[in-house]
Amino acid sequence: MVTASDSLMIHSAPVQPPIETERPSPAQVVHAISVDVEDWPQSTLDQNLPITDRVVRNTHVLLDLFREHKVTGTFFILGLVAERYPGLVSDIASEGHELGSHGYSHKAVFEIGPRAFEEELRRSVGLLEDITCRRVRGYRAPDFSITEKSLWALDLIAARGLEYDSSIFPVKMRRYGIDSTPRRIHRLKNGLIEVPMSTVTWRGKRWPVAGGGYFRLYPYSLTRRAIRGLEAEGMPAIMYLHPYEIDPSELGEVPHAIPMKTRLTQGLNRKYIARRLARLFKQFRFGPIAEVLETEAVNLAGLRSSSQS
Repeated sequence: MVTASDSLMIHSAPVQPPIETERPSPAQVVHAISVDVEDWPQSTLDQNLPITDRVVRNTHVLLDLFREHKVTGTFFILGLVAERYPGLVSDIASEGHELGSHGYSHKAVFEIGPRAFEEELRRSVGLLEDITCRRVRGYRAPDFSITEKSLWALDLIAARGLEYDSSIFPVKMRRYGIDSTPRRIHRLKNGLIEVPMSTVTWRGKRWPVAGGGYFRLYPYSLTRRAIRGLEAEGMPAIMYLHPYEIDPSELGEVPHAIPMKTRLTQGLNRKYIARRLARLFKQFRFGPIAEVLETEAVNLAGLRSSSQS
């Protein structure tokens, strides 16, 4: 989620890339496409609100788009959504997508503490595995809330038996991010693989790209150029979005008071997202995080050997 202050940073960034010709990405580069499955009012306005069936409708719109372009991805599903709509979880799995945990309540990791986090992780993973009879391999924290204040969560994720985490933005923002984290996929000392969100370096500073509010608020040409730049560095893009971001009418229809700044940062450009995704799927090769990790296996094995030596 991009906050109002983050939005100001985005709009003040003097990043104006030249227009590129639309050419397909090199076939060997696989980028990760991921979806954080949550209901916008509950995750953004008030966590005490009930989950609504809007998350089901919006997720099915994304599933249709993925199917049309023969793309599979990783769906990090909130436990409350899985509990309320187990059929949606089954639908996602039946399309061949990878499933991951997005926690249970959408409360920030650094706010709930280790004991509650461990229980939420157990509960959310259990729900997904019971519904699909599939092992859950990955986790993504709500609002990227594994920060310097909650690094203890990484050991608990590893202890739960998960293989990777994709919660850390390697750039310091107002509410999240750790700017000392490597930008590349890497293995931690506890054996867990960290799949950091994509950033690019420009004028000596890291900038967040390739997902969520950044995908909505940045010009499409900037996202495309950023992914090209990541390819040139030998890095896959870690793309993310939410089902609500393809729903342009939501903010005008939900029966809740919405501050004007929230309307701007959360609603701007939603009507373009489905079209932008279709363009991305034509220009680049996308797959689930599990597939990206397969291509990174040699590098990760080398990192593990180095860390153990």
